[in-house]
Amino acid sequence: MSQARKIYFLSDFHLGAPTAAASLQREKKLVAFLQNIQSSAEEIFILGDIFDFWFEYKTVVPKGFTRLLGTIAAITDAGIAVHVFVGNHDMWMKDYFSNELGCKVYHEPVIMERQGKKLFIGHGDGLGPGDHGYKFIKKIFRNRFCQWAFGVLHPDWGIQLANYFSRKSRLKTGEADSIFLGEENEWLVQYSKEVLQQQQIDYFIFGHRHLPMDIELQEGSRYINLGDWIKHFTYATLDTGLLQLHYLNK
Repeated sequence: MSQARKIYFLSDFHLGAPTAAASLQREKKLVAFLQNIQSSAEEIFILGDIFDFWFEYKTVVPKGFTRLLGTIAAITDAGIAVHVFVGNHDMWMKDYFSNELGCKVYHEPVIMERQGKKLFIGHGDGLGPGDHGYKFIKKIFRNRFCQWAFGVLHPDWGIQLANYFSRKSRLKTGEADSIFLGEENEWLVQYSKEVLQQQQIDYFIFGHRHLPMDIELQEGSRYINLGDWIKHFTYATLDTGLLQLHYLNK
């Protein structure tokens, strides 16, 4: 691999929210970014919550987002690997991204080695201590019978119902995602420290939290949260073994 090429990481676009107009504006900005980095990208990692809601029926997927989907297809057609991690808002992703867009799809965190560094990569939902209510709901949502039961609903009803609960969830959390809780209360930081007790990891890379963070866990190991593309418009690059956070508008 040429040292001139980079690996890109980004997460949490939540396309579809809060309105169609606002979503379209973000989608266009995201597409322009992806097209711009294509010439320098060795690989691209998208760490979940691409959509505010996504469900793949047997023959139907939610309409919209054609600019982004077409751009991803063009990138993989050009021979650049795109890795997609399932988030808590698009956990019902099945084979559409792999079959139609040529992506590699992951439903659980993975450990990979890139540029001589060991990376722990995942969306981040349901990891670490606490958040027991969500962990219980996640088990229900991932249950095959529950997925089948939701799939029986007509897409117009099912998607409308899911979007309603997604909006309710955002109203409940409000601006909580923009507040740093301190290392002792950041669940993903605590989870990363637990993993470090078992094995050395150079970089833990997560989304989900919606707050850009770069925290040294111990010498030679850092925790990176990618932020989001709603408020922060942040991403990370791995370039010759160095992982760095970047702000699109800075």
